[in-house]
Amino acid sequence: MTDQHAPPATDPSHDHAAAGHPAADHEDPACDVAHGAAPAPAVTRTLVAVFTSPVASYLLRYAGDAGFRPVLVEPDPQRAKPGEPAGDGVIVADGFDGYLDDATDVVVTDHHRPELGPVLRDALAGKTRWVGVMGNPRHPAPHIPALAALGVAETDIGRVHRPIGLNIGSHTPAEIALATLAGLIADRNGRSGGFEF
Repeated sequence: MTDQHAPPATDPSHDHAAAGHPAADHEDPACDVAHGAAPAPAVTRTLVAVFTSPVASYLLRYAGDAGFRPVLVEPDPQRAKPGEPAGDGVIVADGFDGYLDDATDVVVTDHHRPELGPVLRDALAGKTRWVGVMGNPRHPAPHIPALAALGVAETDIGRVHRPIGLNIGSHTPAEIALATLAGLIADRNGRSGGFEF
């Protein structure tokens, strides 16, 4: 009797050699996870999106699927609403208390907010792995004078990434969020973020 769920031996999608992949790929843990043969690693990373915005909504939604604990930091209680911006599973907080460590990435999604300087100062003061601010590199970087006015050291100001994300020609909030998340994963894994050939 045959197993009706087993793929046929001639199915190239399940035959690494026929699909052009070396046999060693079968031993690759990432391959096993991708094919559902092994569970995804436990969540050990946190992605903090700062300020409620359309980009933050997509970024937090995608972050959960990519293995991050998604957190929205929104200091203005009038803008923070439970279940938003990305639905259930997103932690909404008015500050960073308890969320910053060396496995945390912080993305500021609105550089026009008056809280920009204090929020970045607090993010830099924690053991944060990575801190970035969205913004067009052709425009002045408002975070630099905002942090300098608060007495933040130049070396700490230099830790703030801007622009952020991979250059994929993003225009919509969803595309910007994808580019940002892909850039964070590439940086965390020590990769350039380009295509693999």
